[in-house]
Amino acid sequence: MDIAGTSAVVVGGAGGLGEATVRRLHGAGAHVVVADLADEKGKELEAELGVRYVRTDATSTDDVNAAIAEAEEKAPLRISVDTHGGPASGGRLVGKDGSPLDLDGFRTTIEVYLTGVFNVMRLSAAAIARQEATDAGRGVIVNTASIAAYEGQIGQLPYSAAKGGVVGMTLVAARDLSPLGIRVVTIAPGTFNTPAYGKHADQLEEYWGKQVPWPKRMGQSPEYAALVEHICQNDYLNGEIIRLDGALRFPPK
Repeated sequence: MDIAGTSAVVVGGAGGLGEATVRRLHGAGAHVVVADLADEKGKELEAELGVRYVRTDATSTDDVNAAIAEAEEKAPLRISVDTHGGPASGGRLVGKDGSPLDLDGFRTTIEVYLTGVFNVMRLSAAAIARQEATDAGRGVIVNTASIAAYEGQIGQLPYSAAKGGVVGMTLVAARDLSPLGIRVVTIAPGTFNTPAYGKHADQLEEYWGKQVPWPKRMGQSPEYAALVEHICQNDYLNGEIIRLDGALRFPPK
């Protein structure tokens, strides 16, 4: 698929992985909509790059549809990338005091990290399906899971469950959308050093970097974005979960 001349929605586009993706797709000639709740960063990207920022809660049908509508005004929508984050609960299934893990926290984590991805995917798929088919089909949806979907650490049960759900949706969604010529691919990042870590970034780099088999460092957001670009351009990538982790496997804790 040729990225130039298409439009793309990047949900979570003001975050670390999302911003790098916005820059990469914009550089490849796409009309990009940054869909996020980070107003200040979103407007900065809008001013710098000429992309569009739309305030978007990934779990809101109206918000996601508004971002999609903005993208469709510019060019055929063929690319949807979801990198959004949000609150996540954690803790052992049974705490040291004998209390069970909080149910409301689990529900919130699933709502943000699984239901939100489903919401973006279903609405983006319906919009991409409206576009005219080409030799490369109609478009591609890229979701973001985590290697925690496979090796969740102690205390990560809600997050691992949500990311495992994203992994589980991938092949089914690709099969559902195959008659429409829409591909679905999920990236499962390992430990990536993004601005979200703030002042703790150096400490996390020191801790995680030496645990990665190679290269001996945390991932960098442009590496995620480069993979998104390749997925868009490689029409035979479909229904796949791609680990991007330097061969890291999470230990129990």
